[in-house]
Amino acid sequence: MDEGEKGKAGATAMRKLSEQEIERIVSLLKEGKPLPEDYKTILFDSKKEYELIYADKEREEDILADTMAAPLQPVKTFRNGDKGTVPLSWTNMLIFGDNLQVLKTLLQMKQEGKLKNADGTPGVRLVYIDPPFATRQEFRGSQDQKAYQDKLAGARFLEFLRKRLVFLRELLSEDGSIYVHLDWKKGHYVKMIMDEVFGEDKFRNEIARQTVFSHSDANQFGRNHDLILFYTKHQNYYIWNIQYQKYDESYINSAFKNIEPETGRLCQLVSLNAAGQGPAKFFCGKLRQPPRGRHWAGALGKSIEELEKEGRIVISKNDSPRVKYYLDEMPGKVCQSIWTDVFDPQSQSDEKLGYPTQKPEVLLNRVIKASSNPGDLVLDCFAGSGTTLAVAEKLGRRWIGVDCGKLAIYTMQKRLLNIAESKDLEDPQKKKKYGKQCKPFTLYNAGLYDYKMIKELPWEEYRDFALKLFQCRDQRHEISKIELDGYLGADSVMVFNYQKHKDAVLDRGFIDDLHRYLGDRIGRRFFIIAPAASVQFLEDYIEKGKTRCYILRIPYSIIEEIHNRGFTKIKQPVSEMDVNDTVDAVGFDFIQAPTVECQYFLDKPKKADLFNQNTKECVIKIERFESRVISRKPLSFANLETLSMIMLDYDFDGEVFDLDDVFYAENLKKHALSKAEGNGYEVRFAEDKVKGQIMVIYIDIFGNEKREIKTVSDFDDKREKE
Repeated sequence: MDEGEKGKAGATAMRKLSEQEIERIVSLLKEGKPLPEDYKTILFDSKKEYELIYADKEREEDILADTMAAPLQPVKTFRNGDKGTVPLSWTNMLIFGDNLQVLKTLLQMKQEGKLKNADGTPGVRLVYIDPPFATRQEFRGSQDQKAYQDKLAGARFLEFLRKRLVFLRELLSEDGSIYVHLDWKKGHYVKMIMDEVFGEDKFRNEIARQTVFSHSDANQFGRNHDLILFYTKHQNYYIWNIQYQKYDESYINSAFKNIEPETGRLCQLVSLNAAGQGPAKFFCGKLRQPPRGRHWAGALGKSIEELEKEGRIVISKNDSPRVKYYLDEMPGKVCQSIWTDVFDPQSQSDEKLGYPTQKPEVLLNRVIKASSNPGDLVLDCFAGSGTTLAVAEKLGRRWIGVDCGKLAIYTMQKRLLNIAESKDLEDPQKKKKYGKQCKPFTLYNAGLYDYKMIKELPWEEYRDFALKLFQCRDQRHEISKIELDGYLGADSVMVFNYQKHKDAVLDRGFIDDLHRYLGDRIGRRFFIIAPAASVQFLEDYIEKGKTRCYILRIPYSIIEEIHNRGFTKIKQPVSEMDVNDTVDAVGFDFIQAPTVECQYFLDKPKKADLFNQNTKECVIKIERFESRVISRKPLSFANLETLSMIMLDYDFDGEVFDLDDVFYAENLKKHALSKAEGNGYEVRFAEDKVKGQIMVIYIDIFGNEKREIKTVSDFDDKREKE
């Protein structure tokens, strides 16, 4: 088909509808019936030559518009230094929450000019994500357990990832890049999704990373690689820094055969001429004519005169000038799309954290160096063990890490605060420590909030948080001289100022007074955001005339009628195999510390032998664990049912929790059942692990925490009583 025919075809597809066709379409829509395919091609302009079609796939416009933003609640800033110092223009961000809602918030920050690289460029320069692979393949964890089995399969997984990719594309700076790490089962599907979201012309590489030297598969070729898809925001301009790999031993042995007698350095001799006719030059004691069709060229960024002065030019037996290339100053071979030198950290490695699916620092070192510069902003919204953040920190980049798991958050917090003791990326022998403290970073909650901290905010900050919490537009306006704070859709919103009117309560009389001033001018719906304790009636709304006045209580789960969607809570794992389970959380909730009742005692070791028979174990016997969940529908859970895990810091410094150990509820349950120990779960650890005081954090499946500080003296000696 030539261009003229294409134009005619396009004109046909976009032809005007007749009155009868319009009436038929309207009739079908009113009846809730699907449109015939021939009408779809006329009404809707297909922007993709091809795309992946699957159930429940949403339009990009709807994803961007309908996703709820989760306001960020600062919890603590680490390494902040003296409070009297000049405020920093940027503080790195570690965010606990559902990454889709967080990405919506970050996009709003970009649009408001609050998300920038050090050079002032808006957006994120580099995104690296290692999302759950959704393969149901089992990995081995640090405790020889299944690390995870992804619950999102097929179309649901693809849409889960596609929604996030849409936001990540919008968050990228104009010269930004994204790397998506996948396994061999889902790579081809995600490649199509990324072609659709970013454009096939933005595809740069499919990188094959060798994961193990060999893999034994009886009925097929051994699977020993995973995939990394590399795309850029634009086709023709993006940050790119060439990366190098070490030379293979075979190449070194064949290419660097010469040894310089004076220094013992390995070198190779390379011809000093290059293609293209050129004049004769005087060097090494005589005027030299280059071979026919060649010219004398410099090397290593230096002229022939400079090379001669440095003694790098060698004249061969046949009077051919050559230049010395020393092995110890060569950067290596230019990286290709197959990476065979970035294996995952092994169990004995100092880098290994015991977190499932941890990626090696050398991998992120290559990615971050290739597609960003110092001061650039790097984002990982499936941050996991924090490899991306740790490497970005060491390379002088700004960073944002997001994860919905408390174990991930505490693992990253510890890793960053102890980064000085980790390996130096620039040390080829891997013997040096990094030796520097991390730059300041702030831990945020997004979607699960501490209400006490919210109430303590200054009024303007509280008002801003309240509006964002309920997805309201901040736009002050007046109706009948009553000052209102913003809009929810087209409807007006008031944030009840409980701080200014400390003795005032939001009762029926308050609603009557408002209606007296506003009347029906306020419209069919009106919203008031107020602390639940200030509201003196139980109804979610009160009708006055033609207006329905909704009360949005804090803390309270938002009324489903407003946004036409139910809330889904973040879920924490109960076993190591569930650590990377993915859940689409919608909305927000407030921290409700669980009720925990325990016995603390010392006991003889469960597994006594010749070496430990005179030692003691600290035992925490959990007899009662109950979650308190705010919900419009009553929720009841059996004792211990909502326990996720118990985390320990054996040497708590009184300020920062430094994760040392984790006990999963599923393991505690299995042990209790196998020992017929009733309803109690036991956590055991050697007494000599405790250095001063320990912090114990009990976490429920919703992310709520109960914290306790103990010393060995708090553990009764059960053994001595027997």
